Amino acid sequence: MKKLLILSTAVAMIACKETPQVDYALIGGTITNFKTNTKVTINTPDGSVKEDLMVAENGTFADTLNTNKNLYALYDGKTPIYLYVEPGFNLNINYDINDVQNSLAITGKGAEINNYLIAKRKKEGELFGNPRETYKLEEADYKAKLNEIKTELSSLLNETTGLPEDFKAKELRNINYFYLMLHDNYENAHRALTQNPTFKVSEEFMKELENVDFSSQEDFKYSTYYKNLVSAHYRNKAQELVKNDSIDYEVAYLKSVATITNAEMKNTLAFEFANQYIGRAEDVEAFYNLYIENSTNEENNEIIKEKYNKLMALAKGKPSPIFTDYVNYEGGKTSLADLKGKYVYVDVWATWCGPCKREIPFLKEVEEKFHDKNIEFVSISIDQQKDFEKWKSMVAEKELKGVQLFADSDWKSSFVQEYQINGIPRFILIDPNGNIVNSNAPRPSNPELTELFTSLDI
Repeated sequence: MKKLLILSTAVAMIACKETPQVDYALIGGTITNFKTNTKVTINTPDGSVKEDLMVAENGTFADTLNTNKNLYALYDGKTPIYLYVEPGFNLNINYDINDVQNSLAITGKGAEINNYLIAKRKKEGELFGNPRETYKLEEADYKAKLNEIKTELSSLLNETTGLPEDFKAKELRNINYFYLMLHDNYENAHRALTQNPTFKVSEEFMKELENVDFSSQEDFKYSTYYKNLVSAHYRNKAQELVKNDSIDYEVAYLKSVATITNAEMKNTLAFEFANQYIGRAEDVEAFYNLYIENSTNEENNEIIKEKYNKLMALAKGKPSPIFTDYVNYEGGKTSLADLKGKYVYVDVWATWCGPCKREIPFLKEVEEKFHDKNIEFVSISIDQQKDFEKWKSMVAEKELKGVQLFADSDWKSSFVQEYQINGIPRFILIDPNGNIVNSNAPRPSNPELTELFTSLDI
């Protein structure tokens, strides 16, 4: 992050006679009970900014933010402090690192907006309640709760003094987007939590989503809720393409986003999707080419190009990245080289991962079916070291079979990073010679996995 460099001369001021345009914001403050070994960062929600914030031994800090972004998070490893900044803001942020909720105080230019947003986030949580219970509500009760939330949040906005009118206008739309996003979330969340996969909301319930304008660049930049609605809109379009054209979802999503006329919105959605999912594409080369055809952001393109080049090294037939001396649940340590001579089906998972645990019964079935074949089933946990005992307990409790291993450095393990794994579960198939068969193999719950094994005469 660029540090503020103030250059001023009397001659320049007299000659110019104009007030310079400020394109930055200042933040500073004090973190009470700050420990010198604590790392503090300043981040943006989209990940485009993530840099260390220098904090003195007495807990004071000061920095300059380039405000082409409005939303930031000050993060000390425990509690994020969300900030809204505009050019010219000068925020003073003070809190006790051991009790952020009750000690946080923001003053200075721009404080009114930030204190309102803090109050709003707190109220949102109070009004919505426990998501697991709220999403279980029947449609009429859930709808009533949403109406209450919208009314209460609108009242909070209107009753807050000192807010600029242009901000209030954006925020009023933002409250409505929150309300609509909760509509959009309901069907899938209710299905999952009530274990009723056939549940469908009424046509009347979803009508309010019909008139959303999905082309507002201003709202896309300001409102995370609006951005989520736009992304969901194009995900739905992608599902239609999958159904009608029989193409892979990853390619279908890029095709749907390619229809967006606003370059900034298109670039953002395409990049965020490609950055996370290029490794899951069935045809990485086709996916990459489609992305490049539709992205005009050169900085983003370089990032995706680097990922693409690394992924091409994971193509079928290429030597697999290796793991060495991973702790084995049965005792001792195991390396990929120890398994040479057999196919190896790798399951990368963690005890905290719900989708991973849902695959366990299916994995057991596949293991049973191929238990006497030329294949090893290897599960690699990327739990943190502090959860080692939790991992051991779950292996025993779930009676997990196959080779159960604990990675050497969770997400930072070289095997995980070289395979560019940024979402789990992830499944990988390696041949008896240590070469890649499929770096993104079908899940155990997918019938295509058995078909793949059979085609290889395993």
